[in-house]
Amino acid sequence: FLLSLKVENRTKGKLQKQICQVVLDHFEKQYTAELGDAWTSVRAVLTNPLCWQYAVLLNKFSQPAELENALHVKGYHPAFQGPLPCLPASLKCYIRRNPGRFPAQKHQAGKLKEYYLLNAASLLPVLALEVKDGEDVLDLCAAPGGKSVAMLQCAYPGNFHCNEYDDLRLRWLKETIESFIPDPLINLITVSKLDGRQIGDLKPELYDKVLIDAPCSNDRSWLFSSDVQQAVLRLIQRKEFPCLQVQLLRSGIKALRPGGSLVYSTCTLSKAENSDVINLILNSCSNVMPVDISEMAKAVSQEFTFLSGTQHHELLVLPEKGRAWGPMYVAKLKKM
Repeated sequence: FLLSLKVENRTKGKLQKQICQVVLDHFEKQYTAELGDAWTSVRAVLTNPLCWQYAVLLNKFSQPAELENALHVKGYHPAFQGPLPCLPASLKCYIRRNPGRFPAQKHQAGKLKEYYLLNAASLLPVLALEVKDGEDVLDLCAAPGGKSVAMLQCAYPGNFHCNEYDDLRLRWLKETIESFIPDPLINLITVSKLDGRQIGDLKPELYDKVLIDAPCSNDRSWLFSSDVQQAVLRLIQRKEFPCLQVQLLRSGIKALRPGGSLVYSTCTLSKAENSDVINLILNSCSNVMPVDISEMAKAVSQEFTFLSGTQHHELLVLPEKGRAWGPMYVAKLKKM
């Protein structure tokens, strides 16, 4: 009871954060035009942290037997079931319908964490990438490290390169890897601080799989910008993201071997940063083609709500009450 009270109080603390009216007004205008009627239900979730949900990704390298039982008792069930095109048995993620958060574990040097708390939709890019044992993998914008950890739950890459250009986020990434990955495996991971736009030239055609979880407008956090000045700066910066995202995609494509796959993802609803970016790449790069991920979307449609009318190579997760996952945009490409 005390634990649930702490969790409830912590969640209430989040609600006390003020919604930034400047950002909300901007979103209201843009997303009413882009999402139509769907924006009303999405807005209700994004502006109310009390209804946000958190998934529990188990760490196969440090998993006590009683943890899954404890999750079942608290009403959690597996997030991914059924005929998914690529669902490794070693990837175990639990969710529940009710909002709230399982207690977080603190970082302790030399001790592995048992689970990672995350937005369940952020695992969809990992499932779409379909990493296999022995493949050379690049996580181009890897911090805070949740998707890197998830990929290592799925398979043992031959060469696993995690890159992050921002100093603060790089420290966060390193701490995440230390918290979840044991020593023998950690030695096989390369962590770098390179400009993602240059990796393609530095490491051409070196990887079988590339994940670009691109810097983007983070709709959830931006709605709670701490002051108006910060919010205005963010909205100005927002216009610059598509150019950066295209540059990162071009770099990731260069880093891919012919026949390799690339997954692009963001945590924004913005069409300019999602389908517009992918369409520009498909129209300007003759050596890439779209890959159909509609079967994956269909297989997880019980737990996730998707925007209708997207193309077969992309999906956009829309948060709604009881399924408050996302926003998460995912698109998959293959290099010819």
